Order: sequence, then structure tokens, then C-alpha cells
Amino acid sequence: MSNPTAAVLVIGDEILSGRTRDENMYHLAGVLSARGIDLREVRVVPDDHAAIVGAVTALRAAYDHVFTSGGIGPTHDDITADAIAAAFGRSIVIDPEAERRIRGFCQARGINYTAEEQRMARIPAGATLIDNGLSGAPGFTVDNVHVMAGVPIIFRAMVAAVLPGLAQGRPLTVRDYRVQRPESSIAGELRILAEEFSDVAIGSYPSMLEGRSGTTIVVRGASPTRVGDAIAALVTAFPA
Repeated sequence: MSNPTAAVLVIGDEILSGRTRDENMYHLAGVLSARGIDLREVRVVPDDHAAIVGAVTALRAAYDHVFTSGGIGPTHDDITADAIAAAFGRSIVIDPEAERRIRGFCQARGINYTAEEQRMARIPAGATLIDNGLSGAPGFTVDNVHVMAGVPIIFRAMVAAVLPGLAQGRPLTVRDYRVQRPESSIAGELRILAEEFSDVAIGSYPSMLEGRSGTTIVVRGASPTRVGDAIAALVTAFPA
């Protein structure tokens, strides 16, 4: 039986402009791999309603899970909740439980509960809340789409809240081996090894170490034994 699949949709003009470096995809890729959920695609879209709706519609039909990051805050350009509602043909509502959590968070810290705070309680009708113990405002899940904040520390907390409820697959074993030769000089031998070990994924990545050109070979597979066998074959083919 194959592993569940997933995609990440990163939302925000600040990512596309280069003003903010995305950390959330990197974190999510690691935790999904550890649970045997295969991350198959990453998309980045601007704070644009049609772009978000189109991406969510396509990704949720193609993969078992879609994780979104960004655009659920209190400002005018936080339009993700509205776009998700539109993608599912649902209305947007002030969720009583979300409002209770946000109001309680504000009261405990002496923060006025304003229209801006209430904006973060707007979610698609019928969505399930995702816990957020760090800033009070929850994320939410609609069917197979999990909608989370873009702030990395809050995103990670929301991911931790969602993952226990998802079916696990078979985690991948990942190992690497560095060869002190340029990638072009090992391509032929590496192709033969990749054909011999077709049940694992073997990728090569050029790198520099202490001014010397080399290649890092990464082996990924469901069987730790086969990954180990492939690494052993690489060591024999390309001794240090």
C-alpha cells in the first residue's frame, strides 16, 4: 500500500518578493517524511483571491493532504480564509469557539479585543479548528486542506496539532555519501547503480568542500536494508 501524499501551498506576496525566506516548507517536509507522508508538490502564490482558490482546488484534488501557510492574520491582505471558503463553496462565518479562544487570549494579556482580533475568528462554515497555544488564533481544516499561520513558530505548533490525526505511511530512510569527484565524472557509473537499485531513489548534487569540487549522493527508500545496500555499493564504486 502506497504512502499518503501531500502538497504545500505557501501564500504571501512577501515570499515572492524575496523579503521573507520561507522556513515552513522545509520543516513540514521533514516531519511528513518521518511519518511516511510523501510530499509531492510545493506551490507559492501571492495574496490574490483567484490564485489561492485555483491552487487549492487543483491541489486538494491531486493529493491526500494540502497544507497552507500564511494569510490568516488580522490585516486587510490576510485573505486566505475567504479564498478557502470560496474554493469549497462555503460561507465565511465568525466561529464561536475560535472567537472564545482569541478573546480569552487577549483578556489574559490585557489586549483589547477589537475588530482586527475578531477577523482571525472568521473561518469557512463547518471547518474544524487547529489548536494554537502560542497566539490564540486557531488554524482550521476543511476536508483535506489544513490552513495554518505563516509565522514559523506558530506554523510548527499547528503542524504538531494536526499530525497525530493523520494516517501514517512507511517512513523513508535517507542516507548520503560524499564523493570527492565532480558530478560529470561519475555520471555513467552512477546511472548503472541507479538501475541496479531501482527500488530506491538515488540523487546526486554537486558541492564544494574546502575548495574542491565534489558530489553528494543521497539515497532514499522505504527499506533501510536496501538503502544500506545502495550506500555500500556507492562506497565500493567510489572509495574515499
